[in-house]
Amino acid sequence: MRQVAIYGKGGIGKSTTTQNLTSSLAEMGKEIMVVGCDPKADSTRMLLGGMDQKTVLDTLREEGQDIELDDIMKRGTDFSNIRCVESGGPEPGVGCAGRGIITSINMLEGLGAYTDDLDYVFYDVLGDVVCGGFAMPIREGKAQEIYIVASGELMAMYAANNICKGIKKYAESGGVRLGGIICNSRKVDGELELLEAFAKRLGSQLIHFVPRDNVVQRAEINRKVVIAYEPECEQADEYRSLAKAIDDNELFVIPDPMEQEELESLMMEHGILEL
Repeated sequence: MRQVAIYGKGGIGKSTTTQNLTSSLAEMGKEIMVVGCDPKADSTRMLLGGMDQKTVLDTLREEGQDIELDDIMKRGTDFSNIRCVESGGPEPGVGCAGRGIITSINMLEGLGAYTDDLDYVFYDVLGDVVCGGFAMPIREGKAQEIYIVASGELMAMYAANNICKGIKKYAESGGVRLGGIICNSRKVDGELELLEAFAKRLGSQLIHFVPRDNVVQRAEINRKVVIAYEPECEQADEYRSLAKAIDDNELFVIPDPMEQEELESLMMEHGILEL
């Protein structure tokens, strides 16, 4: 079983990428569990056809500790070999949102969710937070592979570089490694070359460049992933290529993150920032 965490700047398209990626892996016949680690509980929306998934924390609040696995795990609508869980978060203004991840993973382990037939477990983690509960997949070795969703924008790369600092910090104790950068394109000038150079400087790789296409938004409006909404389109093939690249990946590294000045210099070299 490969345990994978997807990180990236808030709003970069991390959950969209994760759901399209896992659907493509499911199409390949893989057995997958997706654990949403965002209090908004939107990491499995398209996998469940828009179904309002009851979160682990809501279930605990309403029913107490005596719950069954089926209470918090649902099968995907288009791909039944994807099992969906949402951690959820505390009541607004109360407690730490990161606790939901710790509680959920511990409960899933206790309820026997990590079965031998699983090929992958994916953790879709909130934003670029690498402290507290949000760092649990890295800190405690729950995920061995990290993929970072980024674009050619400064703040997306700044977040990706910060996440690499977190990976490096816990690499020895937790055994976590960076599997690569996924570019979710924003059509920035020179974006492909910039992200390739960025990944190389980290000691890693740009594992796939996902072009921008409005079919992604149309699929989301219809509560579907792209390969279920329009399986023959070019964008569906891009997600299939991403899935294959990750499935075949053998390059896992402890990243070498940059200082802020070096990151900005890299962007200047590629014409993204002006002196």
